[in-house]
Amino acid sequence: MFKSIFSFIMSCIISLCVALDIPCYPMGEKLDLDKFDLTFEDNFEGELDRSVWSGHYQYGNTTVSRKGSYWNQYLAQTKDGNLVIPVVYLEEGMGGEGAGWYSAGVDTDADAENGFSQKFGYFECRCILPKGSDIWSAFWLMNSGVFDEDGSGRDGTEIDIFESDCYGDFMENAVTSNLHFDGYGDAHQKHGATKFLLKNNPYEEFNTYGLEWNENEYIFYINGVETFRTDFGGVSQNEEYLILSVEMKGEDGVPSERENVPAEGAEFIIDYVKVYQYK
Repeated sequence: MFKSIFSFIMSCIISLCVALDIPCYPMGEKLDLDKFDLTFEDNFEGELDRSVWSGHYQYGNTTVSRKGSYWNQYLAQTKDGNLVIPVVYLEEGMGGEGAGWYSAGVDTDADAENGFSQKFGYFECRCILPKGSDIWSAFWLMNSGVFDEDGSGRDGTEIDIFESDCYGDFMENAVTSNLHFDGYGDAHQKHGATKFLLKNNPYEEFNTYGLEWNENEYIFYINGVETFRTDFGGVSQNEEYLILSVEMKGEDGVPSERENVPAEGAEFIIDYVKVYQYK
């Protein structure tokens, strides 16, 4: 009885923080992994398996502009048992583009020989966030249905399990979670959570960020503790693939005026990605 009352109170506090956009620490239910079976795991030992991870909207060695930076998938490399996606300034450019800040986005879409996608379950990565104002790392899910402008997210929703764009803010040890559907034009619909704070320094220490997704709702977690839950848009009922990416705020490869990146660049360091299915 006490546990139910406590859970209800915590749920109300979380809902209030989200509604008022007040940064808060995770304070919900703890994750129960016992109800899942592991279906996908990459610990990034050895070279990056590019039969699983391909460029997100990048093909071969071609570079594309992404917000205030450029993406080239071959900048994503494994090192010391981690996947490292750097943010680095290249005077000579690469992949057909000139000088600018470069990074990468990789995904498990069907473009890869052994791509992976799944409907429902628990999705988690353990990582260290990149340092620098307006650097934006993320772990997210997508499918082609996100672009269908039909008033519903049931055929596909961009699910941003976490996004890190708070470095340099007053409360910078924080991440957000967001949902998008109905494309990215005039019909676009979105829902974002408040900022959720971490007790350590996420730019120097590992943390886990996760999503439990079932037919009725999305439940987001940090270090195994619930941050918030929602059924916004009518929960996606189709398989979605995994994406790891870093970009900079800005437009057409030109970063925002607030951009402040260390001269040596920055790194998004991913220890693992794991996906589970309900038993």
